[in-house]
Amino acid sequence: MSLCPPGWLKTPMGNSYAGQLRTTRFEEVLHNSIEASLRSNIVVPRPIFSQLYLEAEQPLAAHNNSRAENNDEDEEDGSESNSPPILYQMKPPPEGCCTTDGFCQAGRDLRLSSLASDPLDVLPGFMLVGLKSPSLPDSLLVCAVDHRFLPDERGHNALLGFSGNCMGCGEKGFRYFTDFANHINLKLSTQPKKQKHLKYHLHRNNQGVLVKGAAICWRGHDGRIRQIGPRLLEGHVTSDEQSSNLLLLQPSHTPANYTASHTNGLPQIADTPHPLTNGQNAIPPIPQPAMNHSGPGRSTTTGTQTNVGPPKKRHKGWSPELASNVVSENTVKMSPSSSTLSSSTAHSSTTNGARLDAATPMSSSQRSSTTLSPSGLSVAVPDQLLRTCGLQPVIFKGHGPLPRLTGNVSEVLVSSLLQSCYLSSQTLPRVYQHYGPSPIQPLSTEMQILLTVYYLVQLGPDQVPLIEDLEQIFMRSWRESHLSEIRQNQQPQTPGSQGRHYGIETPPTLPGLPQHLSLPYQQPLTPSQLPWLAQLAASSCGVGVVVFGEHVGSLAQGLQLMFCKLLEGGFQNTNYVVVIVTASGQETQSCVVVTGKHQCRALAESMFSPSEGLREINHQLSSGETQELIQFCNSLGQDGDMDSLLDSATLDSNEPSPLSSSQESTDDKSVKKTRSPKDSHSPKQRVLATKETCTEYSVEWREVRPIQLAVARKLLSHVCAIADSSTQNLDLVSFDRVNFLILVPPSEVTFQQTVLHLWSSGVLQELGSLDQECASQRDAERFVVKMDQSAQVQIDSLIQEAHSNSYTLYILIHDHAHWDISSASYCNSESGLGLVDQLLNSRRIRDAPNILILHVTSFPFALQTQFTRISPYNEIHWPSSFSNDVDLYHERTRYFGVSELLDSTRSGGSLPLMRYDSSFESMAASLEERFPKLHSAVIRTTVLIHHYCIALMAVSGRLSGSHNLHKHSSVETLGIVQSLLSAAQQCPTRHGHMVLLRIPSLALAAWAHRRLSRVRRQLGLEEKFEIILGNPGQPLNIGQSFVDQIKIWLKVQEADWVPRTYLELEALPCILILSGAEPLGESLPRSLKYCDLRVISCSYLQRTTLEQELGLAAYLLKAESRSPHNPGPGSDLLESDAEKLSSTDNEEEEAQDNGKNSPPSSNLPVQSSPDIGAKATPSTQNNISPKAPKSTKASTPSPSRAQTQLPAQSTSQAFLYPQPSFHHLSQSQSQTYAQAQQVPSQNHPVSQINFQSYFHQVSHPQLQPPLLPAQSRRHPSKSTSSGSLSPRASSPHLNCSWARGVSRPPSVLLPRSLYDIITANDGSGLPRCTSFLPHMSVAWVSSFRPLLSKMMTCTEQSLYYRQWTVPRPYHMDSSNRTEGRSDNFHPRRLLLSGPPQVGKTGAYLHFLGILSRMLIRLMEVDIYNEEEINLNAREDGVQYSPSNVLWPNPEIMKTLSFDYTVHDPKYDDISFVYCPGYKPVSDGNTVHQEDVCLRRRTTRIKLSKYAAFNTYHHCEHCHLYLGFNPRYQIYESSLHVFTFTHLRLGEEIQLYFIIPKSKEHYFSFNQPGGQVEGLRLPLSTDRSPDSIKSPIFTPTTGRHEHGLFNLYHAMDGVSHLHILVVKEYEMAVYKKYWPNHILLVMPAIFNAAGIGAAHFLIKELSYHNLELERSRRLEGGAPAVDVWPFVILADDSCVMWNAVDLNVHTGPVEHAVSLKQVLQHMEACPDLSHYGLCGMRKWSSRVLTAPNQREPFSRGHLHDFLLLNVDQSQNVQYDQNRFTCHDVDFTLRLHSAGLLVCRFNNFSVMKKQIAIGGYRTFIIKTKMTDVPTSVGPSQYICAPDSKHLFLATPAQLLLEKYLQHTSHKLFPLSTKNYEHPVLSVDCYINLGPEVTVCFVSSRPHSVNICTTGLLFSGLLLCFADTFVTPSFLKNFTFLKGATLCVISEDRSSLRQTVGRLELEEEWRFRLSDEFQTANAKEDRPLFFLTGKHI
Repeated sequence: MSLCPPGWLKTPMGNSYAGQLRTTRFEEVLHNSIEASLRSNIVVPRPIFSQLYLEAEQPLAAHNNSRAENNDEDEEDGSESNSPPILYQMKPPPEGCCTTDGFCQAGRDLRLSSLASDPLDVLPGFMLVGLKSPSLPDSLLVCAVDHRFLPDERGHNALLGFSGNCMGCGEKGFRYFTDFANHINLKLSTQPKKQKHLKYHLHRNNQGVLVKGAAICWRGHDGRIRQIGPRLLEGHVTSDEQSSNLLLLQPSHTPANYTASHTNGLPQIADTPHPLTNGQNAIPPIPQPAMNHSGPGRSTTTGTQTNVGPPKKRHKGWSPELASNVVSENTVKMSPSSSTLSSSTAHSSTTNGARLDAATPMSSSQRSSTTLSPSGLSVAVPDQLLRTCGLQPVIFKGHGPLPRLTGNVSEVLVSSLLQSCYLSSQTLPRVYQHYGPSPIQPLSTEMQILLTVYYLVQLGPDQVPLIEDLEQIFMRSWRESHLSEIRQNQQPQTPGSQGRHYGIETPPTLPGLPQHLSLPYQQPLTPSQLPWLAQLAASSCGVGVVVFGEHVGSLAQGLQLMFCKLLEGGFQNTNYVVVIVTASGQETQSCVVVTGKHQCRALAESMFSPSEGLREINHQLSSGETQELIQFCNSLGQDGDMDSLLDSATLDSNEPSPLSSSQESTDDKSVKKTRSPKDSHSPKQRVLATKETCTEYSVEWREVRPIQLAVARKLLSHVCAIADSSTQNLDLVSFDRVNFLILVPPSEVTFQQTVLHLWSSGVLQELGSLDQECASQRDAERFVVKMDQSAQVQIDSLIQEAHSNSYTLYILIHDHAHWDISSASYCNSESGLGLVDQLLNSRRIRDAPNILILHVTSFPFALQTQFTRISPYNEIHWPSSFSNDVDLYHERTRYFGVSELLDSTRSGGSLPLMRYDSSFESMAASLEERFPKLHSAVIRTTVLIHHYCIALMAVSGRLSGSHNLHKHSSVETLGIVQSLLSAAQQCPTRHGHMVLLRIPSLALAAWAHRRLSRVRRQLGLEEKFEIILGNPGQPLNIGQSFVDQIKIWLKVQEADWVPRTYLELEALPCILILSGAEPLGESLPRSLKYCDLRVISCSYLQRTTLEQELGLAAYLLKAESRSPHNPGPGSDLLESDAEKLSSTDNEEEEAQDNGKNSPPSSNLPVQSSPDIGAKATPSTQNNISPKAPKSTKASTPSPSRAQTQLPAQSTSQAFLYPQPSFHHLSQSQSQTYAQAQQVPSQNHPVSQINFQSYFHQVSHPQLQPPLLPAQSRRHPSKSTSSGSLSPRASSPHLNCSWARGVSRPPSVLLPRSLYDIITANDGSGLPRCTSFLPHMSVAWVSSFRPLLSKMMTCTEQSLYYRQWTVPRPYHMDSSNRTEGRSDNFHPRRLLLSGPPQVGKTGAYLHFLGILSRMLIRLMEVDIYNEEEINLNAREDGVQYSPSNVLWPNPEIMKTLSFDYTVHDPKYDDISFVYCPGYKPVSDGNTVHQEDVCLRRRTTRIKLSKYAAFNTYHHCEHCHLYLGFNPRYQIYESSLHVFTFTHLRLGEEIQLYFIIPKSKEHYFSFNQPGGQVEGLRLPLSTDRSPDSIKSPIFTPTTGRHEHGLFNLYHAMDGVSHLHILVVKEYEMAVYKKYWPNHILLVMPAIFNAAGIGAAHFLIKELSYHNLELERSRRLEGGAPAVDVWPFVILADDSCVMWNAVDLNVHTGPVEHAVSLKQVLQHMEACPDLSHYGLCGMRKWSSRVLTAPNQREPFSRGHLHDFLLLNVDQSQNVQYDQNRFTCHDVDFTLRLHSAGLLVCRFNNFSVMKKQIAIGGYRTFIIKTKMTDVPTSVGPSQYICAPDSKHLFLATPAQLLLEKYLQHTSHKLFPLSTKNYEHPVLSVDCYINLGPEVTVCFVSSRPHSVNICTTGLLFSGLLLCFADTFVTPSFLKNFTFLKGATLCVISEDRSSLRQTVGRLELEEEWRFRLSDEFQTANAKEDRPLFFLTGKHI
């Protein structure tokens, strides 16, 4: 059917004007179109705006920018008339001038490409403009033009004439554009015009480069605006959106699932019928293609013109595809500052009874449209308006000032929401105002009004306008009109909007908008056309929308006309009246008046704040306004009166006014008295009436699930990340314990449930360091605080405790953190709000370094704004249980969230778990019309309680003729009540389920409780179920009989125990009436079966509000065993729990969750009950309806099979019979529902967690979707019969309703309007509610924001809200702004978000436990705890020194024998040192060195306060000591050279000191800042308790991070000189990590040396310095002998020191002491100078019990921590070449020199196990590859002059390693032969544990053991000096065949040694017995010769 009216002609291309009306007048066309639409059989007529002008027929070939710009010029070529162009001859240029294109006559370049980066001098008042030259089509010329001669954004206010300057040569003052064109060589054939050639504004971008900006909006030269857009898009019309929309308090981002087709710039609706049209509700049709698309090869374009006529001529090449620039519509460009404010709406206020919205803050550019009207324009509101019309009209301000209302203003509501939406959509983001060459401007006023009309037309009779939908229509229309520019601007996104999800996106659909309106318009609408087009659009819906605009001269006139017709009854079927004023010479004005009764009520209630709405409800209840409603509901028509029927069932019929909350009559008291049936029935009689018990019952809220452990680890990981960061905001090492306080909302149940979780978690027992040990659950209450006025005292106490205990880490856990986010400055003390801001955001908590705040919430959106205090890196999101179909945690429970509820609404074959009650909605709607003055919550609650009462009467069977009562209640309510009453009868212990009845108003909830309690009592059902009033401010009140029942179930022994939480009501049959404005974190038991939300408010549609109401139905199901490919539903929807919003878009692969329970029929309630249905026999249950599909029959397994298979779904029930519609169930239909369920056949065990490695095994599971319908791949679960419900088919308790219910999620009943919104999707596939404003305390930054993406992770979603929302002034974060900073995050604040009821409390409680263990772990170190080896020494039974003596006596020490045996366990793999009288315990234990470190025993010891620390420790006390903390100044240091001559080496030794400025006082300089002369040494007589006299030297390598060089705490803060001895190549890294330490840098030749070289240099330097200091003292007149001669050689792993206290009663006790105490004690020894070397033992836990530790002092080997007397030991040097056993060698030579060696046995040193670095780390690598290789010890040597693989390892190390591993072959007679050792002269070398070494010294007067009669099995001569002579060797006797080994530096000295010692006389040598280390010649290998004794 053609809709073209007569008179329309289509002409071939080129024979008509594009867009020109032919022969038919506008009115005639409009009339014919309307007539055609009336004759049409479609509901919505096809708009005919495209018929008003002919379509432009142009090919769709793409053209480049150059072609488009040339066409643009040609289009404007010529004059404004149809006459030919005037020929123009340009003035010839002066001689000698430049005539090059792009250059001025002065020869200066004017091209933009050349001047883009040059600094240009622009005079004030001038603007840079891009000028087009026809000879340079690809370039712009730069010039400066006076802004007064340029138009504004709308093409107005440009002065005639021209004033410009040349930006090339700088010439100024061009007054005529002709002269200027000549100057810049603009070669033209026509008259130069500024309108033609001045094309673009120029501006500098962020990089300072001059770029092309918006086009100059010229108008008037041809009387039109050209609007050219990109090519049109094709689309489809789909109509699957039928949600009832409510008006929000703030405009938000809510696109709906609509697609439309774009044609001509005005509405064109497809032929597909819309589901909500003309008041008819239709089933959503299948999307069909639009019927009016443009054909292929042509574009359907339309445009309106500024003057109504068509273009004067047809320009060649004119086509919408050919232009590259789009001129914006003529609308005012708003200030960018208004983008934030326009979307913010202040709280409404009440003035004189009328609700008027407070003025919205706006910029100066907005005030013009919202100012009050002149005083002369006013509108009188008629009297008795509400009484006459039954409604209270709502007037939405639109464009222009609204007239002043007078008279009966209390019955009219005025809202500025629509006006704010208009302003917001006209405020472009800054990126579109300042970037890009194309003009991007907002929608025009006319287009906004027209789009508004079309949106209203699309609404159904029961739908309420939603500002979010209209806002999205505007945004879609704007985006499509500037699609190419937006995409161009998206490339260089601003830093805050980078990422694939945060740029402006184009949503694919719009609610109620024909698609052509959202696509580019070719020409803008004009005011004169607007009324016609608006009326044309409104005509499609009859009288549903009325437009006043044709004969209305002002808004006042239009409103007056509206009131008159309203009183006359002319708007009975009209829902909206649109007033449009388009007077000539004035701005277009408009307003919208809502006249529909349902819409007016919803809008009026939405204008109340939540608290105001509750106050209004309380007022109506207390004033008695509800009596008529109650009487009306009590009447049952022909069936009598409800009260009369109840009186017939009981004698007690007295009840006061049910809705009066201010009085309580004697009947209410009687209800309370008879509430508990304790007197008539004892619990034992009721519960134990039968011997049978239910074995299925179990309570599992105390268990910690694996996923909770994973979240706890994630929390710990984030805390560690804060501590590891360089900001030093959290020093975990300084804390030794954890304390905490949990803050919860002021709900008594939430408080008690948190206490219950805390007590049962064991955290209080685990944190044993708390002040007192909790003995009962009551004691745990001091760790939980309700956020009411009493919280101030407890938090103040915690703050004071935190300040006094700096070593305790305090965790403030703010649970349910989204509840109170109000600013303290905006709240009074009576409201109870603002406490969180006042307490947690106070400076005392913010600045406390030991307080960490953890916010916990299911809805974090309000805490994720631009001014948030929480860093995005400190957010922890609840993970998904599944990743790629793999069950990550193997839990025994499975989370069922809102996503699964939504899935049930999409499953066609089963009753959805989430649904609405159509019967209830119909009755409530009729009563709302009957009682217009009552609040809808009052009406809906009354109807609902009436339905419950009727259902109780009908189901109880106590009333005669009760079957007639079914029709007075709904099927849903009857089913709920029937299931409640019948459930407990099926279980021997009376287990049942819970029905949650959510009533937000406390007064209504109290009335409902009284009403239901009375009906229950009168019906005699007090024993069947309990009715509980859940008041947040009051504890639970349960009847005593039910308390006794619960105590038996839970096996509670306490006599006074009562349930305090809803969790403890598990399996109790009850109705819980949950009141309060919002849920406050109360957890519900798993016996919850029905969640009745039919009376929750539909007025406040924020995302948080909706999700927390739906979160009441969140459920932890009993999980079934399932394969990895059948994971079941996840927790991936509206909650913010998972990373991915959806895991797949392939809906064909998905299986939707089946529904739960069908409502029982009214006639057969017992049979249709899901619980009773389970009782049926298998034969009955397996009978499948003939209507059921065959696939359903085939999929029904046998009972035996159902017991063994692994079900795919664990919670959903599959209905055997599909239903056509679940909204309107007939009684016969409801009987056909049969149900099946799946109960677990086996459970996966809870995964075991390794707590020993928790600190470095933090889990990072992949997260899964939070926001949307679940898209995870799931296979459909097979339907099973009721006969196979449980794996325990033979169980006698199969009929326990609770046992079956734990595997079923609850059913949810919603209001119809909310159901439609929640189940609808927006354009991105997400539920619409996800696009709502996240919280009423925040506002959108801009309307120009993208949609939430379907694939956003939780982190990306957080970033989305952080970018696009700002807190309102009353939000606590609104003040969190700091000038000059991009963020103001609190460094110690974290956010844990997860879905409701998922177990967040258990997760953070477990986090407290593992955090405490980690702090203990951080305070512990692995200490070597090894018993001393070789302890079976000879015991002579003599006590040489008393045990309590303080210092050793030199004379007594000389009488002690020197213990040659090495007892240090680290030398378990070395050779024994021969000692007469000693015999090893075992000769057969061969120890390999590589196994020593692996098997060394360690013990975890807590660090004392005197411990030494590594670089990771940075407490506040040692900041200055370390000197590298960024909060303090980094210390400067200087490099000094110190040179001395060593006689033995015969050369100078040059060392380097790096001395910090703060340590220079320890050194002597030849002049200030000059050369170092030496260390300053104290005198022996100096005594100071605040200093240590001995310098401490610590050789170290490879341990710049892990070495224990921080001795501040070990020294107890006293002054000491500590020098780190490092290698030259490590100097820089040690200086970096220890900038405040003195570094002694060894020469480069020692880079490859061992520990012997370091000790050698330290000792020689110390002696040289001692001599220098004595010389300085002598020069000063002081005695030289008084200089302190001791230095300390300390290992870099010494961590703590201990002292032994001798107790007479308990024996010796060891305790930790400071190093200061140890050293000061040793330095105070009176005869210390007599000792050459002092030390202490190594700590071991068993040393004190050893018998040989009775002596306080002993003589023997010393290790690790030495006090060396450099004066006495001057002639004994460390061997600088040694790598191993250098200390054993040195001690033996020191003893042989006659010096006393003393070990203080009452002191011990603890050594920390450090696996990194150290001198014992040796790497054997080859010379060729320079990488570690597996080279065996036999390859360490080779024959001289042989071709061998050389090693890049020091020769000495190769020799020592070779001798250690192969000496049992080299000295075969010595192997395991302790009685015949190897004689080693002047040195000790490790020959392996199987060989014994006898050390002797060749020095005269040396102390050696007696070797008389001792036969040696070998002789070792290592670098024999002149003291070794032939006569000396003749003193020793060797076995025949003994081995000789002579070691020398080269072959020459080797032969000389053999000859000098006359070794050939007694030893036989062979040529093959000469060897060298495997070193190259340049590496100076060592040589040795072996021989056999003759």
